Amino acid sequence: MAARRVSSLLSRSLSASSPLLFRSQGRNCYNGGILRRFGTSSAAEEIINPSVQVSHTQLLINGNFVDSASGKTFPTLDPRTGEVIAHVAEGDAEDINRAVKAARKAFDEGPWPKMSAYERSRVMLRFADLVEKHSEELASLETWDNGKPYQQSKTVEIPMFARLFRYYAGWADKIHGLTVPADGNYHVQTLHEPIGVAGQIIPWNFPLLMFAWKVGPALACGNTIVLKTAEQTPLTAFYAGKLLLEAGLPPGVLNIVSGFGATAGAALASHMDVDKLAFTGSTDTGKVILGLAANSNLKPVTLELGGKSPFIVFEDADIDKAVELAHFALFFNQGQCCCAGSRTFVHEKVYDEFVEKSKARALKRVVGDPFRKGIEQGPQIDSKQFEKVMKYIRSGVESNATLECGGDQIGDKGYFIQPTVFSNVKDDMLIAQDEIFGPVQSILKFSDVDEVIKRANETRYGLAAGVFTKSLDTANRVSRALKAGTVWVNCFDVFDAAIPFGGYKMSGNGREKGIYSLSNYLQIKAVVTALNKPAWI
Repeated sequence: MAARRVSSLLSRSLSASSPLLFRSQGRNCYNGGILRRFGTSSAAEEIINPSVQVSHTQLLINGNFVDSASGKTFPTLDPRTGEVIAHVAEGDAEDINRAVKAARKAFDEGPWPKMSAYERSRVMLRFADLVEKHSEELASLETWDNGKPYQQSKTVEIPMFARLFRYYAGWADKIHGLTVPADGNYHVQTLHEPIGVAGQIIPWNFPLLMFAWKVGPALACGNTIVLKTAEQTPLTAFYAGKLLLEAGLPPGVLNIVSGFGATAGAALASHMDVDKLAFTGSTDTGKVILGLAANSNLKPVTLELGGKSPFIVFEDADIDKAVELAHFALFFNQGQCCCAGSRTFVHEKVYDEFVEKSKARALKRVVGDPFRKGIEQGPQIDSKQFEKVMKYIRSGVESNATLECGGDQIGDKGYFIQPTVFSNVKDDMLIAQDEIFGPVQSILKFSDVDEVIKRANETRYGLAAGVFTKSLDTANRVSRALKAGTVWVNCFDVFDAAIPFGGYKMSGNGREKGIYSLSNYLQIKAVVTALNKPAWI
């Protein structure tokens, strides 16, 4: 697909009266079972065992899967139950040193930077083919380790993952410099060179997609990589690393270290032989990363951080469609999305109708074992995130926002939370200011365009925004006035490989995806050569 519209793949209709159900494409890893609907949601009565084996739990360094230097491991947990899936090698500073050494040797002495760009692209294309061949294993591991619905992993994220690598494979042999006219007898050219060893730290909410957003452009530009996984979700990165080796990636070009931020992450960010750093995660951690990079070798850093994105519904909107899209914008991926439309601004003339229909839609949302057919929402990632979300729900109640529905845990096992809707939310409430990262919709009322633009921009974040209106003038005015890196008009979460993504203000710096991401992994060199009696200049 030339464009991958997430919302259209997940939703077969924009009806506010019917639940959103995923459709299976081809053979899947479900083992049957029944679907139950809660008053607000639904959970599986029994846990489905995924039909995939965990085969890689060691660090990937210099083309080999190896134990950590300390021999330590840590558990990666099933968020459906809190039980251990597997014990994974726990990398620390010594393992980062080993990985950086391998990446440095592969860059300075290995074939990857010296390989023709066409040959690099062929490796990446073979990898994309292997991803599709092993899509069920990758999707099952992603869902098992993360808790997102299997159909989301299989039919949305795995195809997008392969598409991103094909996109960057297409760029590999189109990266070039310029010939620049200059005053005097000189020939001037610019060279676009790979930056060297790239350190990359990815989050737990979209493990595979963030892998692609970072590894894809770095490889296309001829760099070598040390990638640190999120400690909550290491499994799919190792599997993808194995497939890249199978596709012909030389040893040492991609090294993968699982471990914790305070040890492995800090060591990578402060390493003197890492030439560039990319991080996706919270704003608070991003500040730490930036400081570590600055205080070491001043390596350049790109940051994709938190958000508190406004979703603005104007009085002329089709309310049923707006309710469904606002629901998707917030609840997608269990609400664990940095660009979630977590401040739903609704015009006062349609506010009451919107709130009632949003409540009804949330009550129909189907929650349960993400391996079960028809499930829209799985568990939160872990106990820490679960408790954080519940804290914000309590804060909303204590701040006198109106709890329309939800607000409680589902079941007594795992980290399931009822889809929650608050109305009568005010700008100074914590649920309207902080990034909750969970299934909690906050609906605010506004009166006119100038007011909502001002209020939408009164946040420390600036990652994304949504505008829902039938008026082209309103859409143009508001989209230009909002201080956000992405503005979706009458849509949300449209993530094509070519569309740049990144934030204003404390949502980060730099852009990922698209042509703009390539500059993150290139150095520009000017070469000036004196000419002796040139025929022309």
